[in-house]
Amino acid sequence: MKVTVYTDGSCIGNPGRGGWAAKLHVELKNGGVYAKTLSGNEAMTTNNRMELTAVVKAVEALRTSCTVHMHSDSAYVVNNYNRIPFWAARRWRTADGKEVKNRDLWEKLDRLVREKGVDIRFQKVAGHTGVAGNEEMDTIARWEASRLVR
Repeated sequence: MKVTVYTDGSCIGNPGRGGWAAKLHVELKNGGVYAKTLSGNEAMTTNNRMELTAVVKAVEALRTSCTVHMHSDSAYVVNNYNRIPFWAARRWRTADGKEVKNRDLWEKLDRLVREKGVDIRFQKVAGHTGVAGNEEMDTIARWEASRLVR
């Protein structure tokens, strides 16, 4: 089973009203494709938190162990994912001793990946460059952020 995911997060103000979106494409053994779009928002958050939330929610939605080709335009998420074992070993502290930002989400992602047997392969995509999956998730994430009452 092949799983491809596109994610994005958005924030109006930083911190401010935020939205996230994720789209899962699952190629089934019978040749069919299952697609599901997830999205949500938070009243007071940051852009990095929304980018990471989209990834967490996508992994949370998976029902079986698999390799996931995760597409994200977030350097924060893509560059820090492989630091999880280091942070966990240091009690969620960075190399300079500060607490890891968005620790709750990084811990949740770590737990979900281990429990579900998921192997995430990140693909950094350039934002706003016409990558269809990324553009679609950007539109939904921005819509989620904008629909919150000020």
